[in-house]
Amino acid sequence: MTPALPADSSPHPFEYRFNNPALLEEALTHKSSVNERKGAARPHNERLEFLGDAVLSLIISDHLARLYPQLSEGALSKLKATLVSESSLAQAARRLKLGSLLRLGRGEERSQGREKNSLLADALEAVIAAVYLDGGLEASRVFTEGVLAYELAQADAQQGAPGGEDYKTRLQEWCQQRYDELPRYDTVREFGPDHQKLFEVEVRVKGDLMGSGRGFSKKEAEQMAAQQALERLAS
Repeated sequence: MTPALPADSSPHPFEYRFNNPALLEEALTHKSSVNERKGAARPHNERLEFLGDAVLSLIISDHLARLYPQLSEGALSKLKATLVSESSLAQAARRLKLGSLLRLGRGEERSQGREKNSLLADALEAVIAAVYLDGGLEASRVFTEGVLAYELAQADAQQGAPGGEDYKTRLQEWCQQRYDELPRYDTVREFGPDHQKLFEVEVRVKGDLMGSGRGFSKKEAEQMAAQQALERLAS
């Protein structure tokens, strides 16, 4: 049975359906599985892990540079290092249950390879690369930001509203001046355990979707959505 990423009839933040399932199979195949099979031609995930590291770095760097224009290069680098660290990636991989989907050799199975941070982090990087090759950079960005939603929201919470700005107030003032009406915020999704629940909020201006955001509170998610809406309105 070919492993597959969690997917069902309802959309959720981790869903991606592959056009080429062989890429996913490669991403989930550890070299120990291939090395133990004499003459096996099946590729393992080191190639995709290499590419995924670069794709992940670009996506996270772009996300942070846009979200925190006031931070120094050093501060951005430190924040990025935390987000792409082995422990952060392994934590995200566990939420995806990637460990149960990995194809491992007997040696790695005996040494609890499915629980190793290094294998889980590498597998997640490989899956990110597989999504990139299958669907392009935008698909990979959406997938990556969904998978790392908790970690990104934690970074947002630690930083507070970028630059201390109240984006909701700014958007409200803009809408009142331009349209004489207020933007509308809708909570479209809640996920995660009760002690670490994550909210996803969309904001609409005159009925048009202008932004979305995630946070550990509805207020935080609304701030992120308002910031995205202001960036879109200014473009």
